[in-house]
Amino acid sequence: MPSILAVDDSPSMRQMVQFTLKSAGYQVVEAVDGVDAWEKAGRQHFDLVLTDQNMPRMDGTSLTRKLRETSQYKTTPILILTTESGDDMKLAGKDAGATGWLVKPFDSMKLLQVIRMVIR
Repeated sequence: MPSILAVDDSPSMRQMVQFTLKSAGYQVVEAVDGVDAWEKAGRQHFDLVLTDQNMPRMDGTSLTRKLRETSQYKTTPILILTTESGDDMKLAGKDAGATGWLVKPFDSMKLLQVIRMVIR
């Protein structure tokens, strides 16, 4: 069963993501921000990282960049799920190494479709 690290500073958003992913059969570990996610990613390997962009302590693009610098996460799919839809932010995410960019509020079916496409 693929494992997903879900990173968001909003408890309600983490809960919605967790519910959607678990009901589709994924194992989910939650992180409250980029620093928490970075620590958890160092202890366990995940098949996919789904992260918010705007968070305290470390944002989504910074987390993506740090993960991409490790051999463990060089090719792991990283999706940024955020309210930000501007091209500048999408470009920053892509430059950091994000696999994709999804805009909140998310559609559960679309999220699962994208995850199935990127998880090998």
